[in-house]
Parts: sequence; C-alpha cells; structure tokens
Amino acid sequence: MAGWRWSEALRRGALVLATGGWLLAPVSAPAATDPGAAARAAARQLEAAARDLDAAESASNRVKALTATLRAYEAGLAAMREGLRHVTIREAELSADLGAREEEIAQLLGVLQTMSRNPSPVMLLHPEGPIGTARSGMILADVTPALEARAAELRATLDEVRTLRVLQQAAVAQLQDGLNGVQEARARLSEAVADRTNLPRRFTEDPVKTGLLIASTETLDSFAEGLSGIAVDEVAGSLPDISDRKGSLPLPVEGRVLRRAGEADAAGVTRPGMVLATRPQALVTTPTAATIRYRGPLLDYGNVMILEPQAGTLFVLAGLDVVYGAAGQVLPAGSPVGLMGGQVPSAEAIVDQVGEGGGSERTETLYIEVRQGNEPQNPETWFQSTKEG
Repeated sequence: MAGWRWSEALRRGALVLATGGWLLAPVSAPAATDPGAAARAAARQLEAAARDLDAAESASNRVKALTATLRAYEAGLAAMREGLRHVTIREAELSADLGAREEEIAQLLGVLQTMSRNPSPVMLLHPEGPIGTARSGMILADVTPALEARAAELRATLDEVRTLRVLQQAAVAQLQDGLNGVQEARARLSEAVADRTNLPRRFTEDPVKTGLLIASTETLDSFAEGLSGIAVDEVAGSLPDISDRKGSLPLPVEGRVLRRAGEADAAGVTRPGMVLATRPQALVTTPTAATIRYRGPLLDYGNVMILEPQAGTLFVLAGLDVVYGAAGQVLPAGSPVGLMGGQVPSAEAIVDQVGEGGGSERTETLYIEVRQGNEPQNPETWFQSTKEG
C-alpha cells in the first residue's frame, strides 16, 4: 500500500514535470544586483565616516577635514537609503511570489514528505508486479533530480528572505548611528568655521551701507548692482578667471534640478535661476574659490550667500537656513558656506518611508542664480546638473 502511495506521488510529480507545471517554474528571478551587499557596503561607508570624524579633531585644517567628513556621512546615508530601498523591494517581491505559490509549494512539500517516509525497498514495490516496479524506478530516476533541485531553490529563496529581513531590522540601528554622527559633524563644523581666523580678506563690509542697501532694494538685480558700494578698503585685483571651467563646476549641494531657469513654479512665477531639491540640513559649499560678497537674509529669498568667483561674476545661493563666513573673506574651493533647513527624519521614519514607497527625501530647495555684468545667465552653462525624475 505504501508503495502504491509512493507510485501515485511519483505519477503526479511526473505529470507536472511533463506538462511544464510549477515544479519547473522558478520562485522568482534572481536579483540583478545583490541588495544585501549594497546595504552592507553603505554601512561600511558610515563606519568609515565615523572614524574620519574622530580624526578630524586633530587635523591641521579642521574645517577642511570636517567638511570632507560631513560629505562622507551624507554619501553614506544616501547609499544606506538606496540600499535599504533595494532590500525592501527584493524582500517584498520574494514574499509576494511565495505567497502566490503557497498551494504549489505545499504540493511540493507533500511529495518530498512522501519520499522521506518510505524506506528504499518499499518505494520500489508496485502492486502491478515487476513491470510496475520497473516503471516506478524509471519515474523515480526522472523526477527525483527535479524535485531535489526545486527543493534546493525553495530553501535558497527562504534563506534570502530571512537574510533580507535581518538586514532591514539592522538598518534602523545603522541609520540611527549615521544620523547621530552627521549631526555631530554639523555641530563640530559650525564651531570650526566660527573659530577660523586664517582666511584672507579682500574688503571689509560697511554694516550701515549694507543696511541701507537692503532697506532700499526691491529686486535681486538692484541689490547685486549695489554690492560694490558696501565694501571698504577693497584690495585691488580679483580671483583668477574661471571661464574655462564653465559647465564643469560641481553643484554647491547634493541634489537634483527641480526647476530650470525660466520654468514657472506652482504660482506661475518664473526666475532666471534654477532650483535644486535637497535633503534637510544638507551641506552647501562653494564650487570654486570665491569671495563672499554678501551673506544674510534678503527680500523673500531667505538666507542668501552671494559669491564672486571672478571679477564681474556672481553666484547667488538662496534659501539656506545657516550661512557661514563673513563678507570680504576669500574661500578656497569646496569650503562650507552654509546648511539647508528642514527636519531630518528619524531612522524609523526613513525605514517606514522606504517600506511604503512614498514621499520624497529632498524636501528643501536651494535657488541658484548666476550673474555676469549684473545680467542673469543660465546656471546650467556653469554647473553639472541632473533633472529631478
């Protein structure tokens, strides 16, 4: 009787194989890249940034070291978010596929259990005698490799699901460590910038003239035109010509172009500059060596940083929450000029957001305008940029 049950199980298995059924269909196509490896690589990036933060305190140029550390943290956190997104997508795909094939997997397990319960001699017996037994042996030879391969594939899929879920759980702690580290790096950088005394100055700002200019100006054009009048004891000369670098300058903040020059916003207003979508509290740096012409609140632009990279050219960065430095200072390329505003979400909120697949992480906006001879230019002729998609 046991041999008959085994024969019937083999018959069902052979029928499924012969008709191209579920036993030959994979649970899910393998991932193009290993999402777990990407998440682990991001974790290593954050660990390296933490080591850099410790080393930055003893660096000869703390501002430069802390700026690089903060950039490393931002890159590590972005990589962690992306890695976690791929992990979540892959885990959801596998879980959904396993759920959809639940009945088929139960049939596979039933056949495998039937095989395991019957001793080898009994499995070869058949009620129809030697001929039936021979047929059973032939079926066994055909079906067993496919069943074993299918079972191995199922085990691998379940193992991958378990691994991905462990990674998701570990991501909360890793993200929280990274968020704590980047916040500490921001605080230390702000202190280092405030303590910096070795920057050259091209001029001293006259606060009275600056106040009068702000009070009397109604447009960015008129303000930019009057900037030269607020400088006292300005040193003759300028920074080197950078026209040959047009189109290759890095953006001052990690982000994507939300609106290009001349594109209307939700209210139908057009401006000659472009708008970048950035993450909360992102670091803003000068794309090249430049003189600070103005820093502070202006009109409806929020906090503004106006940089002069060469004579007659101004980079206007508007919408910052914190601005660093003082008017007249000459900054090296890559120097921090401020931080974006906004509230950084908690690690749990980031994980939930990734899991739900909604919301944008780039909630802040930086407005960038380039002016030459007080005429606005298209910023994309100066900077490398990517449209938000």
